[in-house]
Amino acid sequence: MSDNVYRVTEIVGSSTTSIDDAIKGAISRAGATLEHVEWFEVVETRGHVENGQVAHFQVTLKVGFRLNEA
Repeated sequence: MSDNVYRVTEIVGSSTTSIDDAIKGAISRAGATLEHVEWFEVVETRGHVENGQVAHFQVTLKVGFRLNEA
């Protein structure tokens, strides 16, 4: 087994439905853009309120992906 090198980047997912959908949308998009996405960490959760109701969820994620072999 070879040693691996990872890069960590921060992304923000958003959804009008739920925190879960914001996370899944962000990871899905990251997986379509980056190779070898292997883990994520939620670092911040926030939202937007309109007329006393939650209108929008935002989740900041750290995403780890393995770099290609040299």
